[in-house]
Amino acid sequence: MGVVSIRGAITVEENNNEHIILNTKTLLNQLIMENNIQSEDIISILFTATEDLNEAYPAKAAREIGLVECSLLCFQEMYVKNSLEKCIRILIMLNSDKKQSQVSHIYLKGAKRLRKDLLK
Repeated sequence: MGVVSIRGAITVEENNNEHIILNTKTLLNQLIMENNIQSEDIISILFTATEDLNEAYPAKAAREIGLVECSLLCFQEMYVKNSLEKCIRILIMLNSDKKQSQVSHIYLKGAKRLRKDLLK
């Protein structure tokens, strides 16, 4: 068994606890479902949020959906002029028999523009 990483991102409508947690849960659940992830295989999850999202830690959403054994860490996304606003990005590291080329990265809402190469 090896280690793979899975990326995802989603934009949030408003800078408040409800929107940050709800949108993070939506993204996490879709990443887990699309990649058939078992919670015990997750090593860690890194979350970044743009500087305009400061009302809640996105990692709280992971705990609320039952991801309690893995390490979680939140960061502020590096600011780049004219970059996407109100965006949460996720990087999941997990033990898997899959190859890196076999995982599905998920970009939702306005974050789709970050990875146009992944659009179907």
